[in-house]
Amino acid sequence: MEVEKSKVFIVVETIEYIPNAVVIKTIIKKPTGNLTVVSFDSGENLTEKISQFDTFIQIIEGRAEILIDNSSQNLKTGEGIIIPAHSPNSIKANERFKMISTIIKSGYE
Repeated sequence: MEVEKSKVFIVVETIEYIPNAVVIKTIIKKPTGNLTVVSFDSGENLTEKISQFDTFIQIIEGRAEILIDNSSQNLKTGEGIIIPAHSPNSIKANERFKMISTIIKSGYE
């Protein structure tokens, strides 16, 4: 369910932590891309995947470990990274954190 349009909201407060879980909330979902907010409890992760599109990740609370092509990057609140299309990647929560994930699908035709 998308967030209501034309209404102010605090992104980090749109999603809660759930023990032993990764929670994903869609903010915008369109055929040309999507924006989601994700919370990770400590010790959780997203297994390795490969996207056909670039993905922008921004940490909005806590710290995350992002692996891209087996290279580890540790990001903290306020930092972002672009995961290149077709690159194996995974996300680990060594401590709990929240992030925004943005995928833009247009421009790849």
